Amino acid sequence: MNKTIAVVKGDGIGPEIVGEAIKVLEAIGKKYGHSFTFTDVLAGGCAIDQTGEPLPQESIDICLKSDSVLLGAVGGPKWDNLEGSRRPEKALLGLRSALGLFANIRPSKLFKSLEDACPLSRESVQNGLDLVIVRELIGGLYFGDRKTYLDENGVETAVDTLIYNEKEIERIARVAFDMARKRRKKVTSVDKANILDTSRLWRKVLHRVAEEYPDVEFNDMLVDNTAMQLVRNPGQFDVIVTENMFGDILSDEASMVTGSIGMIPSSSLGEGSRGLYEPIHGSAPDIAGQDKANPIATILSAAMMLRYSFDMEKEAADIENAVSKVLDMGYRTGDIMSEGMKQVSGSEMGRLVVENL
Repeated sequence: MNKTIAVVKGDGIGPEIVGEAIKVLEAIGKKYGHSFTFTDVLAGGCAIDQTGEPLPQESIDICLKSDSVLLGAVGGPKWDNLEGSRRPEKALLGLRSALGLFANIRPSKLFKSLEDACPLSRESVQNGLDLVIVRELIGGLYFGDRKTYLDENGVETAVDTLIYNEKEIERIARVAFDMARKRRKKVTSVDKANILDTSRLWRKVLHRVAEEYPDVEFNDMLVDNTAMQLVRNPGQFDVIVTENMFGDILSDEASMVTGSIGMIPSSSLGEGSRGLYEPIHGSAPDIAGQDKANPIATILSAAMMLRYSFDMEKEAADIENAVSKVLDMGYRTGDIMSEGMKQVSGSEMGRLVVENL
């Protein structure tokens, strides 16, 4: 099987971690008889430097013609003073919108060999940690109208608009329930229905969709309580579904519970099979070019691509098992290093995963 992959290496450590993921994909292709064609795409700060804009139209066109997109990271302090529409992060929002990617899937799993890296007490994670956050990705505050102006008293004022309609809510709800059916059959819907009208509509639609999935356990939870429960007893969750901003915050919290943000992959999906796959961490410019960056999140993102976009379940599981095996052998990058383990560089970690496929 031949698949075309648009590769957005991006900024900071992006080129390093994406390079390791590509090596893993090439090894999978060789092992299973697949071929992957990789096309580099400019987006983020590097695109600003070369073209003056964070997401050139040519980059969008290449992504639209590809079977899927693999992304490293964008942004950095070099571009922090640019106005909003020209910042590197605008490339991410633009890609998600252009590709129609409305569902962000962020798994959070605590590998047994990394239990010592978990910042929570053993009592808090005695029920394990293996959850998925399904985040609505192209609505809400991040995509609503916004403006900054001087009011009638000359005071600078900013407005961001939070808006959702029932169709947007229903389609993300179905993603969550369908995913739960393949896991432990439990969905927790997170909102702020005691305050926000958008959350009250969210809750209404989620309850309506839940009736179509009688085999899936369903409950509502306010976002502030969810934040507390994630550190008190994360094992109670299977699939969490929520709106854009809540999902952004909660998924970062859930990732740190696993011990390192460098371990967590993500996928962004739309109506078809094409998706955008990326680690959830940033560009880490302070360690860029030093071969210190943990590539595991990007490697696991590539595994998610095989599973969700290419229907290669066996190949995806092969990568995940190889990562687990390397960790069980005691190899660690600096961000997950603990006493008695063997510290390796980012490229060495990538080589070890390939070796254990």
